Amino acid sequence: MTDTRNTSETKETTIVAVSSETNALVEKEMPGESEQLKQETKALVEAIKKRAQSEIDNAQTLTRDAYLKAVRSAREAIEKNELLDPKRIEHSVEIIQKDAQENWQKIIDEISDLGDRLHEAAQTAWDILMGKNSSGTK
Repeated sequence: MTDTRNTSETKETTIVAVSSETNALVEKEMPGESEQLKQETKALVEAIKKRAQSEIDNAQTLTRDAYLKAVRSAREAIEKNELLDPKRIEHSVEIIQKDAQENWQKIIDEISDLGDRLHEAAQTAWDILMGKNSSGTK
């Protein structure tokens, strides 16, 4: 692949590596076009891909730098104890424990209620199977 540029004094030629994906794309989309046009299009696509990758790399670096800065700031604030008041943490833990106990008790009550309903349903099914009526007699 060559990139030919005319300058006032010299003719420059640059070799551009073309990926197999780009080659296949251009060949598929431009059947019947001249080889020079295809080669120039391939070089253009590769240049666009290279530029896009460069922009992505720069964005990742900026994002990573911003993340690291935020983490450092948070760590420094925690180390200075500016963010976390020990009394508030203790109070929050107490509230969480209370909520957990209440939720646990609700779960236990619901499981017990479900067990009672399953027992009643099983008993009713047994009674029907055995031919007993609701009073317990056949």
